[in-house]
Amino acid sequence: MRKTWLQKIGDKKTFPKVLKLEKRFPCYNAVHKMGADEGDPVILVNASEILPLMARVPRGKLVTIREICLKIARNHRIKGCCSLVTGILIMSIANAAEEAVQKKEKPALAKIPYWRTLKVDGFLNEKYPGGAEEQKKRLEKEGHKIIARGEKYQVADLDSHLWNF
Repeated sequence: MRKTWLQKIGDKKTFPKVLKLEKRFPCYNAVHKMGADEGDPVILVNASEILPLMARVPRGKLVTIREICLKIARNHRIKGCCSLVTGILIMSIANAAEEAVQKKEKPALAKIPYWRTLKVDGFLNEKYPGGAEEQKKRLEKEGHKIIARGEKYQVADLDSHLWNF
């Protein structure tokens, strides 16, 4: 039987896990841009560390995966956070939140404003429930201007809307 989104965001006993950053890691370039160098410690976390950060973003403000990773790294007093694992968990949390709404369970999870969490550089996430189009509608409803970049969408003037943890 296939796991539900709620099951997918359950904590893994082996996380959090700290690794030394290597150039062969799929997240190397993103983590390096955040200030970590090869050999620096990088953390892989559970959804339970990401979810409260996503929940704190108020109406009118936004975060990207970068801000979430930087906050997690600071919380653990290390240089970096794996953006690949974090990105997968952010998408899973968004889908679990919608699943909670539909199933009318886990009210705290159902209230997570996941649409306020963006990809790097303010791009919308096509893997969220309803895709980038639904995220665009929700963000525009909150007053954000969304611009088309080819087949993708991006928040205009992102820096003025970023939430600092």
